[in-house]
Amino acid sequence: MAAAAPIIALISAGLAFVGLAGAFLGILPPMAGFQTFIAGCLAGGLFSTIIALVGIFLTRGGVDPEGRMRALMALAIGLGLMIIVLGAASTGGDAPPINDITTDLTNPPAFADADLVADYRGRDMSYPPEFVEIVSEHYPDLAPVRVSAAPADAFLRSLRAAEALGWEIIAKDGPGGAFYAKDVTSIFRFVDDIVVRITPDGTGSLIDIRSKSRKGRGDLGANAMRIRALVAELEG
Repeated sequence: MAAAAPIIALISAGLAFVGLAGAFLGILPPMAGFQTFIAGCLAGGLFSTIIALVGIFLTRGGVDPEGRMRALMALAIGLGLMIIVLGAASTGGDAPPINDITTDLTNPPAFADADLVADYRGRDMSYPPEFVEIVSEHYPDLAPVRVSAAPADAFLRSLRAAEALGWEIIAKDGPGGAFYAKDVTSIFRFVDDIVVRITPDGTGSLIDIRSKSRKGRGDLGANAMRIRALVAELEG
């Protein structure tokens, strides 16, 4: 057990690295890379930790000092792998397991037809009605941005703000007062879709934002953070 523990721990760490590097370099699809990373860190980390603890128990009393050191090393690696995942998960706080967030829950900004944005073809881009109450409860701070600028000026201002955040603008609908963008997460390269809608509001304009993950049920709060980032850019 003591001899096997570090081997298992290193295999688990290698699996986690393959998942992370594979997704980052585009060798693996984002979800496959993420799942491989989780398997290495969580499942592999837990298994190697258990084996290491058994090895530590079997080498108690100075029976096998070298084996005990190997088991302790495996324990450190296994615990480290699990801490990485748990630490990353904690960044999402109490984020609910949803992946489509908007500033307008009554009339969420709609994504364009697939004729305008080919990326949307074959995907359900409607807003899930069951998310409305969840967003209202967990993200009460999210609201439309009101600006004094006319819609045309607000459109350009929103466009510049999105570009400043590094979003890729994939389509514009000036007459419809909306533009469509996507943002790629830094590590696993998950792609999230965004629509920004500008409507007249008295003498000014109302800017609404919607951010939706392409993969996964939950987003660890990433879409809400993205909306807040644009709001801050607009108000800054």
